[in-house]
Amino acid sequence: MKKIMLFTLLFLIIFSTISLGATATPKVVTKIQKALQSISSWIVKIAAPAAAVAIGSGLLMKKFSFGDEERIATGKKLIRSALFSYAFILLIDLVLDAIKGILA
Repeated sequence: MKKIMLFTLLFLIIFSTISLGATATPKVVTKIQKALQSISSWIVKIAAPAAAVAIGSGLLMKKFSFGDEERIATGKKLIRSALFSYAFILLIDLVLDAIKGILA
């Protein structure tokens, strides 16, 4: 159901953009663009503290594992996944800014 709604929304946005031409931008498209920019900036702002908490939790898990190999492995996995996730979010933000610069 969600896929159908998303596909319909994207189709309407693309159709309204094509039908109105390049000179006029519909209000719906500008509102959606502003909302997506707001969401992406919010995600980038909250990513650093979330990564810091995850890395701290992983380090504490490793530190207080008392020789339990499973907890050490879990702590390492938590640290690694937090770093990769944070890098991925920053990379996506960089790519979107580059695309925005090319289109502007």
